[in-house]
Amino acid sequence: MKKVMMLLPFILLGCKPNASLVSSPNNENVNKPIEILYQVKESDVAATLKYLSSDELEGRDTGTKGMEKAAVYLEQFFKTNNVKPYFSSYRDTITNFKGTAYNIVGWIEGTDAVLKKEFLLISGHYDHIGFEKAGVNGDFINNGANDDASGTTAVAEIAKYFSVSKSNKRSALFVFFVGEEKGLLGSKHLAKKLKQQNFNLYAQFNIEMIGVPMKRDYLAYLTGFEKSNMGAKINEYTGKNSVGFLPKAAEYKLFYRSDNYSFYDVFKVPCQSVSTFDFENFDYYHHVSDEFKAMDIGHMTHFIQEMLPAVTQMANSPTQEIKMN
Repeated sequence: MKKVMMLLPFILLGCKPNASLVSSPNNENVNKPIEILYQVKESDVAATLKYLSSDELEGRDTGTKGMEKAAVYLEQFFKTNNVKPYFSSYRDTITNFKGTAYNIVGWIEGTDAVLKKEFLLISGHYDHIGFEKAGVNGDFINNGANDDASGTTAVAEIAKYFSVSKSNKRSALFVFFVGEEKGLLGSKHLAKKLKQQNFNLYAQFNIEMIGVPMKRDYLAYLTGFEKSNMGAKINEYTGKNSVGFLPKAAEYKLFYRSDNYSFYDVFKVPCQSVSTFDFENFDYYHHVSDEFKAMDIGHMTHFIQEMLPAVTQMANSPTQEIKMN
């Protein structure tokens, strides 16, 4: 997440969904919560998160060798899970950065002849801030496990789910953004590029810092909660109190500080970020101790699993149910 602390006081309705993965709701109530039979595996979540936050990637700073290694890993993840490149390759080279850096962009085409022209964008940023000059107890690498290898891992697992279930009526675009920590550069570039191509964006669900749980009566919070009905719809789709309003998110204007804002600014449709970092549950924001060992893999796996009914319904509702307020 870009410069948050600077503000501190100093599935399913598809054509023929895979019955082994999803139980369809009663047609009389299309928004009745659906049962997702597909199970996210803790071992898979751990494997992706551990590599992305490893010392080998040297903090994944934009334009560095560590970023390149992360990009190669994410490209291979898409290939392995049959997520197609949206452009001529998975790499979308950004034009607003002095060096060479790229978003990683894949997609799964929708199954409905009409709805597939609309896109649900699911995203997270894979860059972080690299080395710490002073270091802490001999550690100089900002591994960025929570920020945002956790969100990147969640996006990857959701992409794998859609690839296996083959059930999305709308097309799904999966993006791993670069340059978020340098001013939302990757998302600004891609939003402008897609707008010029008349991209039909239904909504963006951006995942930011979900590595540790909150002690609240909801699982996660949604930035810009009041700007659309996305939060209410997510809870309707999951049948749970999955997302809520976090006052500090509004106080610190988090809606404007992650990659959702770049797309909202250009497309003016619901584009919001979901997070479980609430300023009380994690002490290592932009710190060398933001490492794999500090993450709660069980919580992350639970979070991804609980979001599956929501993203499934987003990708399959017959009308545009997610709307600006």
